Amino acid sequence: MRAGPGRNASAAPAKRSFPPVADAQARVLVLGTLPGEESLRRGEYYAHPRNLFWPIIFALFGEAPSSNYGQRLAFLAAHRIAVWDVCELGERERSADTTIRLERPNAIDRLLDHHPLIRAVAFNGTTAQRLYDRHFVRRAALTYLALPSTSPAHATIDFPAKLARWTALREILEQDGRA
Repeated sequence: MRAGPGRNASAAPAKRSFPPVADAQARVLVLGTLPGEESLRRGEYYAHPRNLFWPIIFALFGEAPSSNYGQRLAFLAAHRIAVWDVCELGERERSADTTIRLERPNAIDRLLDHHPLIRAVAFNGTTAQRLYDRHFVRRAALTYLALPSTSPAHATIDFPAKLARWTALREILEQDGRA
């Protein structure tokens, strides 16, 4: 955003989310906050090479992650996982979720209404959970999973520990009969 009357010249530029990745068979919705700089540059969810989202998602099902984005999206669909961000729009310094402000939420309620098979919402980090709770009322019929962030900025938890926590997502899918 450009500085103008009444605007702070040092305000962070507004970032915009991508459309959701969700097919009609999705059972779990994974919510991040807002795409990071590398994701925005490449037009792909979780594009930073040190983000653990794709390695974790593939490891949950015993697979090695593909580097091809189209194959990654097909893998999500095959395992009935939808992905979106809590924020449609927001100001943020670089890729730091803790600096998100003036956010506008995505139409998550509408997505859930149009995807009635979704039975769980998984938060990719505490900031996604906090922003969701700020803008939405939790639905009694859904299970909510608070998962550790896959962002490289949250490296205090190593890959095996994050993967162990993320297995809750696979367990939700297994309750449905196939993971």
